[in-house]
Amino acid sequence: MAGKKNSEYDPKHPPLTTGEKAKFAWYVGRMAKRGLAGESVYQGDLEAKVDRILDGARERAEKDAKK
Repeated sequence: MAGKKNSEYDPKHPPLTTGEKAKFAWYVGRMAKRGLAGESVYQGDLEAKVDRILDGARERAEKDAKK
């Protein structure tokens, strides 16, 4: 079910560019693959990269909202 786009800014779910969506999907896929390897596999590096993508999207959305 496709709903209408929400035009309001939500800091928990910032809008992502196409490139950010691709990187996000790539990192989540890699985390899933590491998750299959076992619970003791370190994923902090990938989690940090995902957090960095989301932080950059939040900053860009806040800057655009101020305009």
